Amino acid sequence: MAQATPFLTFQPSRGQSAAEAMTRYLDLFGGEVLSDQRYGPDGPGPEGSVMLAEFTLGGTRVRCSDSFVTHDWTFTPAVSLWVTADSEDELRRWFDGLADGGHVTMPVDDYGFGLFGWVDDAFGVSWQLALGG
Repeated sequence: MAQATPFLTFQPSRGQSAAEAMTRYLDLFGGEVLSDQRYGPDGPGPEGSVMLAEFTLGGTRVRCSDSFVTHDWTFTPAVSLWVTADSEDELRRWFDGLADGGHVTMPVDDYGFGLFGWVDDAFGVSWQLALGG
């Protein structure tokens, strides 16, 4: 059976860091680091940067890495992570934590389909946060 896993490619040359992003996400949402492989002194990436890591976010496995190659692209809000909160307080805490250093696309409000907010975090990853199912 095929399994799809979100993969986040961070570019340190653009000020992005997979390790910092993982820490922020785990602090906000909980979860755990399943694996964390770092480059050593022999590269090819900078020593200590993330070669490949996997963590859980709301029960979903997410993989990430630090690309030592600078790409012409970066994250786009056309693809985002949707996370459902159990309470308004939880949704607002997540939103505020992700908005810190990021960009608010849609502030938390009821847009006719329930409480919702859309934010690009400080690393450029786009998040849609909703209350309930």
